[in-house]
Amino acid sequence: MLSVRDAEAIILNLVQPLDPQRDIEIIDLLAADHRILSTPVTSKLDFPHWDNSAMDGYAVRYEDVQHSSDAQPSILEIIEEIPAGYQPQSTVKAGQAARIFTGAVMPTGADTVVMQEKTRREENRVFILAAPQPEEFVRHKGAFYQGGKQLLPRGIKLHPPEIAVLAAAQCAKLSVYRRPRVAIFSSGDELVTPDQILQPGQIVDSNQYALAALVRKSGAEPLLLGIVQDNPDALREAIASAIADADIVLSSGGVSVGDYDYIDKILESLGAEIHIRSVAISPGKPLTVATFPTPPVTERLVLSEVEVSRSNSPIYFGLPGNPVSAMVTFWRFVQPAMRKLSGLAGGWEPKFLQVRSHHELKSNGKRETYIWGSLHLIDGVYEFHKAGGSHSSGNLINLAQTNALAILPVGQTVISPQAEVQVLRVG
Repeated sequence: MLSVRDAEAIILNLVQPLDPQRDIEIIDLLAADHRILSTPVTSKLDFPHWDNSAMDGYAVRYEDVQHSSDAQPSILEIIEEIPAGYQPQSTVKAGQAARIFTGAVMPTGADTVVMQEKTRREENRVFILAAPQPEEFVRHKGAFYQGGKQLLPRGIKLHPPEIAVLAAAQCAKLSVYRRPRVAIFSSGDELVTPDQILQPGQIVDSNQYALAALVRKSGAEPLLLGIVQDNPDALREAIASAIADADIVLSSGGVSVGDYDYIDKILESLGAEIHIRSVAISPGKPLTVATFPTPPVTERLVLSEVEVSRSNSPIYFGLPGNPVSAMVTFWRFVQPAMRKLSGLAGGWEPKFLQVRSHHELKSNGKRETYIWGSLHLIDGVYEFHKAGGSHSSGNLINLAQTNALAILPVGQTVISPQAEVQVLRVG
């Protein structure tokens, strides 16, 4: 049985990111939120595009106003008014100034802007009541970015600030990694869909819905294959179909050591190499991770009217059937793998915080234990609150509103109230 850290390392080493030449699609900028750049972006434009004013005021020559004061103001002739979007028509000469507004192009001859609060105007004259700094309130062409240099690197996730940058750079279309495709199915004769009437011994398949939501939130495309009965032939057909169509396959159930747990044997019969069979984690001990030696299929995908190749081998995750175990193993192992696969340049690993525990937390110390609950900001300090009720891996009910998992390492059986605990943020 592998440690959690060893299992994480194996999984991340197995994952090969999407190819930046083939696994791409061209999208409109308005559809780019949360997508990942597959190609570095450059722009021909300088930022700012020209010398411009950072303030409403007067464009002047510094040498004309460097000794200005309230007692002895410099008096200048106003020769032009320059609003934003207007091309100046005049050159500022000795003893002259131009009325200028924020963002407007600096006129030739002027090198400094005096903010209007430090001036007094009388008809076509302006009195400068305080000496500015040289080039004060002037934003110079290319000061923020010089055209031709890299504007945004490959492998970053686009958020509103980056989208604003791309819009300003006139990048109306851009190349992003396609969304990874994740096949999902649940195995078990006892499972039914939410719209069916429950018979004695049956349970609703909640895992497929939870995993589909987690996959979507992670930026991937879920391919839902439904419920597969505990039948070797049916399972083999479902797995063969999934590995032909997806980058990642997620199944829940059938990976323990019971008489009806067929998944591992079927994977081996399909030529898979099984890298992980169990992990010292609670909940979530039974976990199968497998890869295939050669791509089971090479195909052409058409995404957003752009044809791209697919020739990568999928990674198979056989998750536990218990609902809490399925979600905990997804958060801990699958989500980081999906981040790396998606083309992100870095930051795939889980992010942990050291916080204060509100409650006493217990485990038997035999496996790395994950206790679900929520983070609250109390007097400026994050505090972990354990979810109420039973912490059974089959108790899905108190998993609601979970946004963090507190972690008790192997060998630690208790964390006292107000003591520090490491947590994994989720949700």
